[in-house]
Amino acid sequence: MSVNASDKPHRIFLGIGGNLAPDGYDGPREGAMAALAALETVAIRITAMSRWFETAPVPISEQPWFMNAVVMASTDLGPADMLRVLHETEAAFGRQRRVRNEARVLDIDLLDYDGLVSDDDALMLPHPRMHQRAFVLHPLRDVAPDWTHPVSGLSVDELIKALPADQKIRPAGD
Repeated sequence: MSVNASDKPHRIFLGIGGNLAPDGYDGPREGAMAALAALETVAIRITAMSRWFETAPVPISEQPWFMNAVVMASTDLGPADMLRVLHETEAAFGRQRRVRNEARVLDIDLLDYDGLVSDDDALMLPHPRMHQRAFVLHPLRDVAPDWTHPVSGLSVDELIKALPADQKIRPAGD
């Protein structure tokens, strides 16, 4: 897999969300929107965005619910550079990586990069748990209803039907 920039833009899907407000923002959705705007200045061109969804933490905990969305975008960056830019953007908005599944101000996941498959620990594609998460699959269906998982070949609708019943998700109010 190439990790360098290429001549043609690559289609990517990003999951974005959070359940805490970054400093200077009214809430997680506002922080996430600002992060997407920042990404557009350096790395991506958003071509479609899902509705926002409110989702219970996975695994279930006493944390506040998350605000989540998925964007389809294009980029000239290679996958490793794209992941680096996403992590830098998260850090710029106050994301600290201490404990897995903790509350966070911002989470931006590289879900799919041109359908590439990589099992490298530093860059797993597609995202290794995306097919198990309602907060990814429901917004993904908004922007790419015909998307299929590059490994399993299952459609987004088939993956949604296979989700555990305990994952709570609802469209967010405006």
